[in-house]
Parts: sequence; structure tokens; C-alpha cells
Amino acid sequence: MKVDIWSDIRCPFCYVGKKKFEKALEQFANSDQIEVNWHSFQLDSNLVTQPEKNPYEYFTEVKGISLNEAKAMHEHVKNAGKEAGIEFNFDDSKVANSYRGHLLIQLANSKNLGNEMEEAMFKAQFIDGKNIDDEATLLEIGESVGLSENEIQAALQSDDFAHAVSQDGLRARQLGISGVPFFVFNDKYGVSGAQQPELFLEVLEKSFAEFSAGDKGLQIINNGDQCDVDGNCN
Repeated sequence: MKVDIWSDIRCPFCYVGKKKFEKALEQFANSDQIEVNWHSFQLDSNLVTQPEKNPYEYFTEVKGISLNEAKAMHEHVKNAGKEAGIEFNFDDSKVANSYRGHLLIQLANSKNLGNEMEEAMFKAQFIDGKNIDDEATLLEIGESVGLSENEIQAALQSDDFAHAVSQDGLRARQLGISGVPFFVFNDKYGVSGAQQPELFLEVLEKSFAEFSAGDKGLQIINNGDQCDVDGNCN
């Protein structure tokens, strides 16, 4: 059974959602029959990479708020991260456009390494403080999950992977997805936001029980913490 996940590696709640979904999957009796597919959903596509800035400084500029207010905005995210086993390091995080990272994710998907690439990208962005728009960094991340230097360099110039990123965005709009993370179970049930493992497990069990029926029709289940298309996380 398929579980499709729309996500951006600049979205901290997408990392939280990944961890919580994985906790549910560990408890699911038929986890070996679940196929997880990662899809691109780029937040703030016009963002200019500014590795000299951290998120606090960036938000003071784009939101017109004080540095203390910007730090306070991230406290909720930090607490959500701790609950999921993530120690967010926003102090060292770089402000970077995620588009080229999505090209690498599309390459990884084609090699059945999508989950590994997502984890490596999230770690680079939110824990290690790396610039996910830097080619040398992307080479390092890609090679760490088993991709070759030639494959990575080709992917960064690939029209096919660029098209795949665009198609993921188009499909998201068709499904009415306006924020991430967003999970679709068996093309039927949609779960919005970084929900608790208990809810993910409930939907896994329900959708798997109906797997053989093959009925369609998206239903949004609740609204959890997420980041929207403008890069706002709440």
C-alpha cells in the first residue's frame, strides 16, 4: 500500500512529521507492505540563499519583527522537535533555497533512496547547519546515502528531475494541498500536518484494511502543525 508524503526540507514540521510517522510505522503489523513515496513541495520558491544569516535574522527582515520575537516563534517548533526526538539547531541553520535539494531527492527516489535522502537533507538543514543550496554540500549529502558524484552533478542539471519537481507541485495543487507535511494513504485518506503517531497508526490500519477495495477520494483528517507556501510555520 502506498503512502505519499509531500514535504520540503526547509520545513521543520516536515522533519517532525517524518519522525512521528516512522514511530507509527514501527508499531504497524504490516509495515513491510507499506511503500513510502516522497514528493517535492517547495516553500518560498523565490527565497534567495543567504548562508550568512540564520532563521532568526531572516524572519526579522521578512516579518518586520524583533530578534526576540523571531526566536520566540521558533520555540514552539523546538518543543515539537524534542517531542519527536529532534534537537533543532536553529542558531546554526542557513537560509537557503531548497530547489536543488529537491532535484537530489528526485534522483534518490529513482534509486529507491528517497527516505534516506530526506533524512540526510533534514539533518543537514536543521542539525548540522549546512547550506543545502551549495553544490559541494549537496555532493557530500548525496554521496553519504550512496549516490555517485556523476549522478549528483547530472541531477542538478537535469530537465527530467526539474519536471518531476514541477509535477509534484502540480499534483499537490490538484489535491488541494496548501501546506506541508501532507500524507496521503492509499490515494484515499489525507493527513495534514505533523500529527501524533497514534493518529498515523489509526489511519494506517484503516486504510490498509480497505486496501483491496481500491476506492478513491481525498478526505482531510485534522489539521496539525505545518509550514505553508509562504514559509510560515505554525
